[in-house]
Amino acid sequence: RGAPIPKMLAPCLLRGAILTVPLVFVIALLVTEPVRADQEAGTAIPAESRPCVDCHAFEFMQRALQDLKKTAYNLDTR
Repeated sequence: RGAPIPKMLAPCLLRGAILTVPLVFVIALLVTEPVRADQEAGTAIPAESRPCVDCHAFEFMQRALQDLKKTAYNLDTR
């Protein structure tokens, strides 16, 4: 079993830990580069080759409508 920590040393270590942990977080925040809004995650795809959001929504709605038509047809044939 290890040597016991003297009674006066324990509060001193606790106080040091309470001050050190926030200090480490502040230093980490200052050192790391902030993420800018114009940075994208992953590989960058040029805007010209990306379909617009409206196109995605339109394609999604078309597929959903086709699925509904198939389901309705399958229910009718039963």
